Amino acid sequence: MADAASRLATLAEELLGEPLPVRLRAWDGSEAGPAGGPVLIVRDRRALRRMIWKPGELGLARAWVAGELDVEGDLYALLDGLSGLLWERGEETRSLLDSVRDPKLRAAARALLRLAGPFPPPKPPAEEMRGRSGNRHSKRRDEQAISHHYDVGNDFYELVLGPSMVYSCAYWTEDGTLEDAQRDKLDLIARKLNLQEGDRLLDVGCGWGSMAIHAAREYGARVVGVTLSREQAAYARKRIADEGLTDLIEIRVQDYRDVDDGPYDAISSIGMAEHVGAVKYREYADTLYGLLKPGGRLLNHQISRRPEPDEEAYEVDAFIDAYVFPDGELSPMGSTLTTLEDAGFEVRDVEAIREHYALTLRRWVANLEADWDRAVRLTSPGRARVWRLYMAASAVSFERNRIGVNQFLAVKTPVSGVSGTALRPRVWNEKTG
Repeated sequence: MADAASRLATLAEELLGEPLPVRLRAWDGSEAGPAGGPVLIVRDRRALRRMIWKPGELGLARAWVAGELDVEGDLYALLDGLSGLLWERGEETRSLLDSVRDPKLRAAARALLRLAGPFPPPKPPAEEMRGRSGNRHSKRRDEQAISHHYDVGNDFYELVLGPSMVYSCAYWTEDGTLEDAQRDKLDLIARKLNLQEGDRLLDVGCGWGSMAIHAAREYGARVVGVTLSREQAAYARKRIADEGLTDLIEIRVQDYRDVDDGPYDAISSIGMAEHVGAVKYREYADTLYGLLKPGGRLLNHQISRRPEPDEEAYEVDAFIDAYVFPDGELSPMGSTLTTLEDAGFEVRDVEAIREHYALTLRRWVANLEADWDRAVRLTSPGRARVWRLYMAASAVSFERNRIGVNQFLAVKTPVSGVSGTALRPRVWNEKTG
């Protein structure tokens, strides 16, 4: 099949109504499109069959995970170039072949079908989440979703995250390392919570124990960390024992909704609320409010999305839902703030740190790429490709302000109205005492 790249580029332009912003290289070695930038490589016609059956993000993701699509050159530049087609077009791209009416477009679609080769499409890659059971955001289904994402091997996460083992946005200075930035983030949270020696801290979604260890070691807090991942819990307990902190920290495999030993002086929830789901977010806020003592503080560190013109039309990202965070949902920053207030919290501070997450993700991608062969051995080629794509694409999303990340400091202010917050609260940027 001669010059498949030119044929594919022409068909894509006819279907999309605009030239492809990146160069293509097809399975026959032919190339087409603008030169001088990254190249999208279509290694196998099977990729086209996937995209025809699942137009938009999911079809592309399946082809990427299967190794049928690849990139030569700067992955970030390619994702940035494709962002207008993948993200800004929305439903228009997803339903492209379902809604063709123009005879010219119908002819192009038929030509694309011929170019794609025999049908039906290949089966989805093994790394795709399937077989979910139970109601969305039920305890049983949440446990399945968390296991899919986090129980892929602690060695793999060590490779990607580095020694800090913190899987959330770091807090950067101009010349700091990833480990410095993650330590600074944990310390920022501890200071916002005004942790004191002997305080009881509940760390919801405690991961591999980094926040719990920091709070106990640096502030003398007594910490309960809860996670649904057994692999995380085992890793965290070993770290805590190695640090000699078992008398101050307890790690539980437990749903936060089952915690019943309050009150706590403070609660940290770092990168966990994204798993809760819109229909359960008020329950989440009510539960944490009920677990705090009067005057207790909540630090909720959470990714947000831009508001939709019609919030009822919001759909979970297909690639993220299938391969990364099953059932995960993002809420606009204003919705999160309102829900916290409706639960009774007084929100005292909101800090937006969107650019910090882009920097963090780029460091994680660099770690993965630097030790790629080992990452593949620890998981699978498809799993490593999932993580590379999702982290790189997320970095571009943060940079383009499609998503953000915010820290909400909320207080269970007592009837007296005394919040315990300083008149000039940003003093937490300078550690005191």
